[in-house]
Amino acid sequence: QVQLVESGGGLVQPGGSLRLSCAPSGYIFSINTMGWYRQAPGKERELVARITKSAVTNYADSVKGRFTISRDNAKNTVYLQMNSLRPNDTAVYYCNADLRITWFGPSSEYWGQGTQVTVSS
Repeated sequence: QVQLVESGGGLVQPGGSLRLSCAPSGYIFSINTMGWYRQAPGKERELVARITKSAVTNYADSVKGRFTISRDNAKNTVYLQMNSLRPNDTAVYYCNADLRITWFGPSSEYWGQGTQVTVSS
C-alpha cells in the first residue's frame, strides 16, 4: 500500500523557517500534481500551495512571498520551504498528491498523515 510520508514539522519561533518534505513510500508509476494543505484547530482544511509536474505553482494569498513549493521529480519528492513564519501558520500540514501506481491504472488522490507545525515564542 503506497503512502505519502511527510517530515520536517516542529516548533519554531515567529519569524523562523521550516522545510517540509513529502514522498511516496513505495513504487509508483507517475505523479502529477503535488501540494500542501493545512488545518488549524477548529478550521477547515485549506490549500497552502501546489505544483504541477511541469512546475507550475499556485499559492494561498496568506503565504505568498513567504512559502515556496518545489519538487524533485527524480526523487518523487515535494518540498515546502516556509519562511517568516507567523503564529497563525500553526496547523497540521498535509501532503497531497495525484498518483498513478501502475501504467494501466487510474490516477488517484493520496494524502499524508500530517505533520504538526507550531509557531510560538
